[in-house]
Amino acid sequence: MRYSYEFKVDPFGDLMIVLPEEFSVFSDFIQDISTEQEVDEYIGYIKNVLERVQETFEVTLNATSVMIRKDVTIAQHHYRTAEPFENKMETEEFIELLLIWKEKVAEIYKS
Repeated sequence: MRYSYEFKVDPFGDLMIVLPEEFSVFSDFIQDISTEQEVDEYIGYIKNVLERVQETFEVTLNATSVMIRKDVTIAQHHYRTAEPFENKMETEEFIELLLIWKEKVAEIYKS
């Protein structure tokens, strides 16, 4: 993973991944993913775009969405009142981030 990250627990007791500010919307998106199966589903969508089965694919969660494209994925937050409302990340790095999250989610459920 090319970007720094750390795991924290938010004030509500939920696990979150903290990324640099320029990727904070991705943090919000990933925090809404609660199972390994969900991560696998999204990675499948990304692979379809990378293999050109689909040109783009959009995933919308509670307050965020990602638009997956071959080279870049764009995350948008639909309810923030302050910027940034949108972040961009290389699609390959987004997969890496999802795999890191999957490993952490698996670790939590084993405890």
